[in-house]
Amino acid sequence: MNRLKIDRCPLCGATHWEHVTTCTDHLVSGETFGVAACRTCGFTWTQDAPVENEIGRYYHAESYVSHTDIRSGLMNRMYHLVRGWMLQRKSRLVRRTSGLWKGRLLDFGAGTGYFAATMTARGWDVTALEKEPSARDLARRRFGLEMDSEEKAAAYEAGAFDVITLWHVMEHVERLNETWERLRRWLTDDGVLIVAVPNLVSYDARHYGPDWAAYDVPRHLWHFTPSTIQQFGAKHGFRLTERHPMPFDAFYVSILTERQKNARFALWKGFRTGVQAWLSSLGKKERSSSMIYVFRKK
Repeated sequence: MNRLKIDRCPLCGATHWEHVTTCTDHLVSGETFGVAACRTCGFTWTQDAPVENEIGRYYHAESYVSHTDIRSGLMNRMYHLVRGWMLQRKSRLVRRTSGLWKGRLLDFGAGTGYFAATMTARGWDVTALEKEPSARDLARRRFGLEMDSEEKAAAYEAGAFDVITLWHVMEHVERLNETWERLRRWLTDDGVLIVAVPNLVSYDARHYGPDWAAYDVPRHLWHFTPSTIQQFGAKHGFRLTERHPMPFDAFYVSILTERQKNARFALWKGFRTGVQAWLSSLGKKERSSSMIYVFRKK
């Protein structure tokens, strides 16, 4: 298998990095992967993950709910319950930050199409981009959505979209800097880029260390902090205008972490840590398990 060996920091370009921890793929393979950090800027990544055209098998698990839409089991029911509430919150955020009731929206990494379908129902002209064929098929069967593959994205014109959203997608893309440049090119000059990613310096990340489920190696290639994602935006001509916590993620991630550890009373322990994480983020939202970032062009 070909591995993604990163010898130069994607953020600052420095070549001095260090191994910081080792994490286990609990979802599919049981393999371990190293996590490295740049000694200059602190940006963190998964080292020696499979390359893009070979990583697909690490997504092929029935329990990978964002691609399979499975609803059985407590964790999956919880995921769908929270998703319904978050879809409303996300749609309001798009409307408020863009100043538009209707417009052209690209949902980059659209998964099984829930957000794209929600915005379509609200009158938006939605383009949904998803590279995983099985997820595109589910979206077609459930919502009647015809999603674009990566090949179609090559034909997107400059300034084609008023809003671009990436809901827990940026951490998956292999060509990170190229992706930021594509997003800037596709966005209108007064458009809005909305990015949601896990937060490496959250309360729950620090509490669980290498067991933290949101490391999700090797699927998550990059591990962002509020500082490093702001720096990536600045590097590619964006300014950060808003940051919002995702309070429910701490509960989901903490319970999942406890279950992956095979802890006794995993539900209770995870819920307790989720409460502690939520309380911590009330005083400082940068401690939230995941964050939503709103960018505009400089």
